[in-house]
Amino acid sequence: MVEGRTMKGAAKSFKDLIVWQKAHQLVLNVYRFSETFPSKEKYGLTSQLRRAIISVPANIAEGFKKRGKADKVRFLNIAQGSLEECRYYLILSQDLRYCETDHIESKFEEVSKLLESYSSSIRTSNS
Repeated sequence: MVEGRTMKGAAKSFKDLIVWQKAHQLVLNVYRFSETFPSKEKYGLTSQLRRAIISVPANIAEGFKKRGKADKVRFLNIAQGSLEECRYYLILSQDLRYCETDHIESKFEEVSKLLESYSSSIRTSNS
């Protein structure tokens, strides 16, 4: 199944996109994961991480309704940038000994690959 399609054809909503579904699940995972951070990080690292991770599926959703290829790809690129920002926050979280990140890193990689694949399919599509 291609990220921009469902088993029944073209996606009718951003919620039909596999890349959005995986990104949304990642947001839920990051929220649970960051609950263990020290309370002193509530307005620091926890807030930054959560704002950045929310940006991933939000930009996928926003880009879904854009008409031009360039616009769609731009929003996916913003989502990819936010995902990379979060990867840094994971490194920082681990270095500060707030948590172990091994269990979540593969989920970040999966979303990153799906974003790249979806962007590529949009760039090379005929429509």
